[in-house]
Amino acid sequence: MANHASAEKRIRRNGRRTEINHARISRIRTHVKRVEKAIAAGDKTTAQEAFKAAQPEMQRGVVKGVLHRNTVSRKLSRLNAAIKAIGA
Repeated sequence: MANHASAEKRIRRNGRRTEINHARISRIRTHVKRVEKAIAAGDKTTAQEAFKAAQPEMQRGVVKGVLHRNTVSRKLSRLNAAIKAIGA
């Protein structure tokens, strides 16, 4: 239990931020799953469109501090490589 007003405020603020961060991560995962599903189906155009939608969402996760920069870079690189491999 918090003993100071500032600690109580921090607990409230942390709860709100946790909800927002969880929603952001969930949204990113959904976008990535859409790309992976299109790749698995072999549909290059759908995969490219899903990738274009996922990319800014993932970068926003970096800016907001919910994902590490290198993690997002690695995932985007691998998704892009998988999309390019569909046509080959």
